[in-house]
Amino acid sequence: MQTKGHSRHFIYTDWILTETQFDADQLHSKETVFTIGNGYLGTRGSFEEGYPHALPATFIHGVYDDVPVMYTELVNCPDWLPLVVIVNGERFRLDQGEILRYERKLNLRQGLVSRSLRWRSPSGKTIDIDFERFVSFADQHVLGQRCQLTPVDFDGLIEVQGSINGYTENQGFNHWEGLDQGKTDEGIWLQRRTRNSQIELGMAAKITILGTEASLQVNTAPGYPTLSTTFLLKAQQTVTVEKLVTVFTSREVETPVAAAQEKLGHLPDYATLLKTSEQAWDEVWQQSDIVIEGDSTAAFAVRYNLFQLLIASPRHDDKVSIPAKTLSGFGYRGHIFWDTEIFMLPFFLFTQPAIACNLLSYRWHTLPGARRKATHYGYKGAMFSWESAATGDEVTPRWSLPTDFYGEDVRIWCRDREIHINADIPYAVWNYWQATRNDEWMQKYGAEIILDAAIFWGSRVEFNPQRQKYEIRGVIGTDEYHEFVHNNMFTNRMVQWHLEKAIAVYDWLAHKYPERTRELEEKLQLTSEQQNHWQDIIAKMLLFYDPLTELIEQFEGFFQLEDINLADYQGRDRSMQAILGIEKTNKYQVLKQPDVLMLLYLMRESADFPYSEKALHTNWDYYAPRTDITYGSSLGPAVHAILASDLNISTEAYKLFMQAAMVDLEDNRGNTNDGIHGATAGGVWQAVIFGFGGIQLGKNCPVANPHLPANWTRLKFKLHWQGLWYDFDLHQGLGAGDWGLGTRDKETKGEGDRGTRGITNPQSLIPNPQSLIPNIQGVIFDLDGVLTDTAELHYLAWQKLADEQGIPFNRVANEALRGVSRRASLMLIIGHRPYSEQQIQEMMERKNRYYVELLKNMTSKDLLPGAIALLDELRQAGIKIAIGSASKNARTVIERLGIADKIDAIADGYSVEKPKPAPDLFLYAAKQLGIEPAQSVVVEDAAAGVEAALAAGMWAVGIGPVERVGAAHVVLPSLAGVKWADIQSQL
Repeated sequence: MQTKGHSRHFIYTDWILTETQFDADQLHSKETVFTIGNGYLGTRGSFEEGYPHALPATFIHGVYDDVPVMYTELVNCPDWLPLVVIVNGERFRLDQGEILRYERKLNLRQGLVSRSLRWRSPSGKTIDIDFERFVSFADQHVLGQRCQLTPVDFDGLIEVQGSINGYTENQGFNHWEGLDQGKTDEGIWLQRRTRNSQIELGMAAKITILGTEASLQVNTAPGYPTLSTTFLLKAQQTVTVEKLVTVFTSREVETPVAAAQEKLGHLPDYATLLKTSEQAWDEVWQQSDIVIEGDSTAAFAVRYNLFQLLIASPRHDDKVSIPAKTLSGFGYRGHIFWDTEIFMLPFFLFTQPAIACNLLSYRWHTLPGARRKATHYGYKGAMFSWESAATGDEVTPRWSLPTDFYGEDVRIWCRDREIHINADIPYAVWNYWQATRNDEWMQKYGAEIILDAAIFWGSRVEFNPQRQKYEIRGVIGTDEYHEFVHNNMFTNRMVQWHLEKAIAVYDWLAHKYPERTRELEEKLQLTSEQQNHWQDIIAKMLLFYDPLTELIEQFEGFFQLEDINLADYQGRDRSMQAILGIEKTNKYQVLKQPDVLMLLYLMRESADFPYSEKALHTNWDYYAPRTDITYGSSLGPAVHAILASDLNISTEAYKLFMQAAMVDLEDNRGNTNDGIHGATAGGVWQAVIFGFGGIQLGKNCPVANPHLPANWTRLKFKLHWQGLWYDFDLHQGLGAGDWGLGTRDKETKGEGDRGTRGITNPQSLIPNPQSLIPNIQGVIFDLDGVLTDTAELHYLAWQKLADEQGIPFNRVANEALRGVSRRASLMLIIGHRPYSEQQIQEMMERKNRYYVELLKNMTSKDLLPGAIALLDELRQAGIKIAIGSASKNARTVIERLGIADKIDAIADGYSVEKPKPAPDLFLYAAKQLGIEPAQSVVVEDAAAGVEAALAAGMWAVGIGPVERVGAAHVVLPSLAGVKWADIQSQL
């Protein structure tokens, strides 16, 4: 079912986000939501024609430049989007004239943003404008735009200007100095260089015009090279303008302008580039997709969050990492936090391990900066920066400047005190090694990260002779509401864990790579005395923990702080720190985000101290009610959702999960305009896989102990673990305690054991239609003439329209309309009669109104004989059921018939572009069911539908006379009295 986001004018379907209305008040947040990218760059969803106070931006990984106060920031690169349309001298703008129709879409499967609108100019000229853009996922240096223009009610002069805007800023700060620009036989080009970091950028663009004869003119106004064209258009005539752009920087090549020009000169056309990009996306989604059935909003939201991670992840560069706000906004200036390693990295680790390797290699490349920070503070080893950028040096701003003239500057202590990141990064390195067994990378890079960061801890801890314990004083834990605490449990235990693993890594390295061990001993000045010191710290680390109750004290003295009841603050719209103030918040037992619970989550997989089921129960009961989960940190809800799922608090787990999943789509924190919440996106994946999927990494393979939300009928995903892929297909029947093994792909190292629950069949067991015994997993029903006789209602609606237009039409003529789309049906009815496109659109809409009006009287009594019995029998047999109908009213019909609870997936007129007899509709239905075409049976009453089923490689059951459906594998007069066993035997 489609679900509408509150006051966001959004409709969510499986893969597509649709915005149905333009709202200028949400301009900036939706620019973030409609961001596209390819792991090299990200472009915010700004409008091609521009809008007052918009924040257009394109960010390229690694392109940083100096800035006051914030030290450095990711630079807003030249804008490749400007595409201006001028209609009879009036410039198309959304804030002028009248918007008669508006729709914007983000297609996650294709990485495509499109916008379709009808605009009436101030002088009354009406024009249809369709925009489309993509950032190639197949070639990271290629960008594409397309604009289609169709005058509705006038003949007139249209001008289109396609430009590169070299005057982009970072919210008032200009990082670029102009070098050169010009034109070539292909188009235009621009050369820019950052002022301080001296990174050079080259961008080139060309335009192609289809549908009319038109010439191009070049305007090389300084910093804004433009290609323009002017042509006459008649009413209902369509012209397409395609703009292709290439971009390089001196981070990849020595001469970016030459590289951009050369690539532009060898590009194929727009359609070819888009298709190639779509194929690249398809390959990535095959590994990364998560299928959720029974909850379409969650299904889309999960895919949306994964999409945002994928477009921000460096696929070809191991010297950059993902900023907290990805490549989608100006928030946090493009700085990198622990968010990447702890929240985002697991998704890549288990689906795109090469990207996980790149992200961790960035930390190795920035070790020199971490060492400089340690030296600055008087410590040894590597001290990773709380906020990092190009070099690894600390770029957390020292002060937060007030927004009003008389406000006080606020000291930001994270740069000095939030040091747990120095264990968080080694935690991620260790987990990468465990999941991939990439010994080569570990000995070259990972071991140095773990060991040098451990050397820092040896110099940072303090020995308390009175307690005979090691302490870590003056820190900020993950809960940033308390800015100066001693012996934070998260930090102390993570340090202890880190040192344990550092010793293990050193021992492994010494045994397997003795030469590399000697190199690191010399480089890091690593001695046996230091390792003995690590052992002593491990044994004597101060941890505040009650072994009887297993209650953990977040930090020394936390239980002595004033308690708080967050229920007393119901209805608030801001954080507790904003309400109480910084100083007062420090004195309360209120948390910005999970701290003790975060520690339990990180120790959960290995069941390391202090994790236990009792500890989880005890500490959840104490800390969850004291956590500002709504307006504290966006990092919290996903972690809480996983732990609530472990505790079988299913309603709470789902609520927290959806809070995380919708954080940007619904802008429920009011700051989506700053950029995507990257850590939350990663947390959403973890909540699905480790929380609801209950994945645990066994000795030999991942296993599932699922806790599916009540409305989820199915959860399907893949995991990569130690060189093998595992498929999981979990269903609602599984619950806590019902374990399922993943199915190992046969093409990898060996055959995996298959469990008896919650798994898919291996690819090798999927038959094709030529197999002797078909392995049917799903049945796809057409609606009209199969489950119900809506064909009669269609006929009555067409008859009324034909009568009004004075066109002869009868039941014999209606037979030709079976299985045919609405537009194709109308074309058959009107024949060669001359109608304009506007009149055709109006007639289709009028016919649909008549049909919808007739539907209001439909009930379950309108189900055809045998339909409900067969649906129930299939349900009991475990066969999945889909509807494959060309009708755009299919969902309404299903609801009126009362069979929605018997249907697993719906493919309707909105699902695909090509109607039957093209196979697209049925292939889409099978994909929604998660089955192969050869595992599908289509039940159809129209020749076009049977042809579509056969073209899809599916089994076909025809309902009706042989002369109409005789090409089907099985032909039946109707479903009356038909049993599933009968169909199987005939197949």
